[in-house]
Amino acid sequence: MSPISLMNQTHVACDRPAVSRILSRLLMPAAAAILVAMAIPAALAQTGAQAGSPTSNIFSPAPATPQVLCQPQVIGNRRIPKESVLARLFSRQGDPYDQPTVERDFNSLWNTGYFENVRIERVDSPACIQLIVYVREKPTIREINYKGLNAVSLSDVQERFKKAKVGLTVESQYDPTRIKRAENTLKDLLSEHGHQFATIKTEVKDIPPAAVALTFTIKEGPTVKVGKIAFQGNNSLNDRTLRAAMKNLKPIGIPHSIILENLFAKTFDASKLDEDTERVRFAYRDRGYFKAQPSEPVTKVRDAGGLNFFTLRPSTGKRIDILIPLEEGQRYRLGGITFTGNKAVPNTRVLRAQFTQKDGEWFNATMFGKGVDQLRKAYGELGYINMVGSPVPRFDEAKKLIFLDIDIDEGKPFYVSRIEFTGNTITRDKVIRRELLLEEGQVYNSRLWDLSILRLNQLNYFDTLKADQDSESRQNADDGTVDLLLKLKEKGKNSIGLNGGLSGLSGSFIGLNYQTNNFLGLGETLSVNANIGDLSRQLSFGFTEPYLRNKPISVGLQVFSSKRDFNPSKSYGATGSQSTNLTQAQQSQLQNYNESQTGLTLSASEPLRHLFSRSGVARVGVSYSLSRSNITTFNDNTRNVFQSLSFRSGIQGQNQLNGIITSVITPSFTFSTLDRAVGPHNGKDFNLAVQVAGAGGNIKYFQPVASYRQFFPMKGLRVNREGHNVLAYRIQLAHVEGFGGEVAPPFNRIYGGGENDVRGFDIRAASPYTFIPNRVLFTLTNPDGNPVPRDPTNPTLGNVQIPLPVYRLVAIGGDTSFTSNVEYRIPIVNQATFAFFTDFGLVGDALKSQLRESVSGSDAVTSASYGCPEIVNGACSGGTTLVNQTVNGVKYGFNPAPLDHLQTVAHTNFVPRMSSGAYLSVVLPIVNAPFTIYYAYNPLRLYENLPQKLAVPNTCSATVTQCFQKFFPNDGAGQYSYQQALQFYGADYQLREPRKTFRLTVSTTF
Repeated sequence: MSPISLMNQTHVACDRPAVSRILSRLLMPAAAAILVAMAIPAALAQTGAQAGSPTSNIFSPAPATPQVLCQPQVIGNRRIPKESVLARLFSRQGDPYDQPTVERDFNSLWNTGYFENVRIERVDSPACIQLIVYVREKPTIREINYKGLNAVSLSDVQERFKKAKVGLTVESQYDPTRIKRAENTLKDLLSEHGHQFATIKTEVKDIPPAAVALTFTIKEGPTVKVGKIAFQGNNSLNDRTLRAAMKNLKPIGIPHSIILENLFAKTFDASKLDEDTERVRFAYRDRGYFKAQPSEPVTKVRDAGGLNFFTLRPSTGKRIDILIPLEEGQRYRLGGITFTGNKAVPNTRVLRAQFTQKDGEWFNATMFGKGVDQLRKAYGELGYINMVGSPVPRFDEAKKLIFLDIDIDEGKPFYVSRIEFTGNTITRDKVIRRELLLEEGQVYNSRLWDLSILRLNQLNYFDTLKADQDSESRQNADDGTVDLLLKLKEKGKNSIGLNGGLSGLSGSFIGLNYQTNNFLGLGETLSVNANIGDLSRQLSFGFTEPYLRNKPISVGLQVFSSKRDFNPSKSYGATGSQSTNLTQAQQSQLQNYNESQTGLTLSASEPLRHLFSRSGVARVGVSYSLSRSNITTFNDNTRNVFQSLSFRSGIQGQNQLNGIITSVITPSFTFSTLDRAVGPHNGKDFNLAVQVAGAGGNIKYFQPVASYRQFFPMKGLRVNREGHNVLAYRIQLAHVEGFGGEVAPPFNRIYGGGENDVRGFDIRAASPYTFIPNRVLFTLTNPDGNPVPRDPTNPTLGNVQIPLPVYRLVAIGGDTSFTSNVEYRIPIVNQATFAFFTDFGLVGDALKSQLRESVSGSDAVTSASYGCPEIVNGACSGGTTLVNQTVNGVKYGFNPAPLDHLQTVAHTNFVPRMSSGAYLSVVLPIVNAPFTIYYAYNPLRLYENLPQKLAVPNTCSATVTQCFQKFFPNDGAGQYSYQQALQFYGADYQLREPRKTFRLTVSTTF
């Protein structure tokens, strides 16, 4: 039964023939549509003839009475909704039937590209005409597979497809043209990775009912790498110099393409050969050969051949040798640079100053290009943002000089019409505008706009802004105005979370914190922190107002209460264990105390808009801090340090440790060009602060600290072309000194070591050592091991004890330090960074006066007598200790000589320390802290044996052995006790700092 006779219907055929359906898989859709249009009239004519209709042309003639359309029906759609198909039709229910309109319906559906077959049938009924739309959708791509793909990753392929706008993804429609484009894109990608001979075959597998699976079968072929690179006609520059200029294809070599070039050949990429050829030309132009011209490179493919250095087998793969012919031309010096058209800047000296190269030097194209860019920026600062400088060279062939005549088309100055923002849903406009150095109605200044974006980045309110991506300028050339649009993306305003971890200064800790860096959208900062750990307890509240009464004056308040243990032996123990880097003897030589402190800090700062404003942001500030602290010591060495140094006004001895009131005024200056507040990638900053204590309180000192940091994005590297990797360094100088007859307190002296400066050493352990005199009571003991009693009949009187003058060794810190750190940071994923580092530090005592001993500390040692050569009735010779007296021809009983200053131990002052290693740092979102694990090797460290010394005058023999012998009786108990004293106090000090360190911490160095 023919379609016309079905249900006694009148057939309206807009049917795509089977031939067209086949061609749709092979030809472009437009070509298929042409074939369909050609086939439709013939098909309809044939159908009409079979029905015997005398007027069976394309459509049946309209009846005498106009007929209207029913609601069209859609049959065959699966993924595309019926409503979407009907929306494409021009025929609507209730409209009169019209043949051209039905044809438009067919073309409209076909041109969508969603269907591989479309058919429209007409069914007449007494009430209306029914249009039935039959469609068959193009299949959906359900799977995309790659067989034999090894040279590149799937993520690389997807990224390249996205960049080339291939439009081939899972769940997209099958389109043969897209498949062909994908194949070409894959070939280009593989060619860049050394597989120029790769072949790709695509298999299409039907997945009922309406999907397909694509499989790209790839034969990568041999790896093609750069072979020999040679030059022809280069008489002035050697091959190695020219190869070094080829950034993309040059061999690596060790170093700078000198030896072993073939071992490290780069992958050949034909698309990069033209770039490298142009770099060769610029290598000549940078050396004065302005007319040097390379010809088209000649390439030759060959088998690799030879022996592979690593596998010791014949090398496989292909090599492409490159030959670049050259015409060097003459070498020219710069004769001069002149300017025409410079009406806005008539002073040609100012324009010439933008070019650093001097007349008479060999012409350098790179330096000249930088001068042109600088000239454009200089005009941009005056509002001439469309300025164009066109250099025209002139040559003096006799003198071999080149003159550059720069024709300047200044255009006209532009003024800022509007400055608008998007994305600041919380931050108010005025908070943003007050950081901008440009105002509406002002002459546009490109430098000030870049600097304004820098200031916004330093606020840390928004994701990092980039001038070329996040700001738009719309020019109105007729009015000479420019509209600026800044696209912002705000960071989270509030931060409520848990923090904790392990660090050298705080030990293991856990805490809660709340912080808002943009309170009420006005830029204020409010923070509350509470931390508790095995070495530190801290509670603080802070508030900062960045603009006081709408003036650029930042004020802040912080109230704090803390208690911290300074115990290097357990600083890195998560469970309170001792550091594996320190022996028991070394731990006894370090300070061990805690400090409880309460106080408040007030601060104010103001930006210097006109100082260094060409490149960064400068601020001056002052802060005042008032605190009260108490010290509790946990070993004799620490107690002796605090009691010996003269750092309290009118207070001596044990009372020095309590009620320490510190009143500090700190003026400061900062200058920064960093591109972001956290994790900077580019820029530098300089910080200078001078603490001055003495305006109130009971301690007096001043402490200047200066630090400089700089960050370089490592652009241009083959693996890092966008500059994500960062090379950074820091230099820091610090000094502390007391005044008014006092020295700086021990807790303000400078201690080296730890993750904050030199990472391979324990916290506060890389410092100079000092001898502190002590009076030690040594029990007189018989050879059988029993002590000698003062009175055998009365044991309650105790044993005979001989006072000995002994020096104790202790790390007391320094008054001057120098620290430098260098890091190469490699971002891995978001919030994770791997880096190599090298740290260097020097800490020492530069001023002897800063180790002045207090009166009470000196009297405690010098007022007593020492030695007991004879025991009479349980006491020393007549009941009193002999002082500088002679017994049996031997002089005994020395008083230590008064000491005005403590002595820094030789070979421990300003000892260079150095650590090199690597670390992995991850910022965890819950605790919001950088967990860092690092390994450090210490090539420079303290490794000394120091002989013991006694606190006796020069009249004693220089050796400890002879001095000790004079303090004991010349009998069995005296000699036995003398030998014991030599073991306890006569042995050399062994100072051994670690060779390597492996550690987990929660901190950053800089």
